[in-house]
Amino acid sequence: MWAGRAKSAGSELCEQALASICRKRFHCLGGSVYSLWPKGQSAYRSGLLRLIVAFQTMSDYLDNLCDRTGVLDDSVLRRLHASMLAALDSGVEASGFYEGYPWNDDGGYLRALVLTCRRETAALPHFPVVRDQAIDLIRLYIDLQVHKHTQGLERVRRLSSWHRAHLTSAPETYWWEFAAAAGSTLGVFALFAMASQRHVKPQDICALLDAYFPYVTGLHILLDYFIDQEEDAGWHDLNLVSYYPDPDQRKQRMQGILKAALEWTRGLPDAGFHQGVVLGLLAMYLTDPKVAGDRQPEGHSLLRTGAPYTALMRFLCGRLRKSGRL
Repeated sequence: MWAGRAKSAGSELCEQALASICRKRFHCLGGSVYSLWPKGQSAYRSGLLRLIVAFQTMSDYLDNLCDRTGVLDDSVLRRLHASMLAALDSGVEASGFYEGYPWNDDGGYLRALVLTCRRETAALPHFPVVRDQAIDLIRLYIDLQVHKHTQGLERVRRLSSWHRAHLTSAPETYWWEFAAAAGSTLGVFALFAMASQRHVKPQDICALLDAYFPYVTGLHILLDYFIDQEEDAGWHDLNLVSYYPDPDQRKQRMQGILKAALEWTRGLPDAGFHQGVVLGLLAMYLTDPKVAGDRQPEGHSLLRTGAPYTALMRFLCGRLRKSGRL
């Protein structure tokens, strides 16, 4: 659906939209697992799936617009990402996202993504209860996108300063681990799924956010960077795991974040689902062919930390890879 819609965009934006869909479709596949969470809520399942796919497609598209076109102006990047806020808040104007950007002829593609998200969130019975928390997570995501698209030492300075300003929300993290946690959409997807349930308690929202940020979301993006080290080096892109002083500390810290994610999700309602997400992340990323050479032992060590259930997850991910869907 979204690939067909992207083809109506001008050449540059069409290229970036199609590239994001083609190369990052597994992001939508992974995120869509949240449409399966609400037990007995099948009435909302298809709508949740449309919402998650549209929101993740928008995130991946914007990521390409930032990474591959050389635009570094803070105000332009914030304006592009205002579309993510507009997707969650009908009070935000759903236009003008390309102001200052070199191209703006997208054939209505970005606006269509925004309006789809608005329509599907409006159908969730408790979305107003979780909207503010979802917006808070997206504001952190936008800050990360702006700060990381600066150059060299200035980028490190800005990300370090930003981390210090939020230290109370993730006191035991390094700045690159905090940045990783902010770069994941999984917390937002979990809130979407929670909003479709019959009852939403404030204490359950707080418990979910405590478990996901910075642990589940941090693990998610650190794994993503872990497998992309060579690719990011080739593009001269930021890679957050490269800031660990050495592989031993990287392994210890990532194992610690994994253990914390499993521990914190153990206390959530429907804990089995959330722990399945954590173990699924390990299996999905660490069975990737890019985990090769000297990174293989490190990947296997993380998989062993999540044992015994990661064996089944690895088998399922292997089947998906053979089918071409992952």
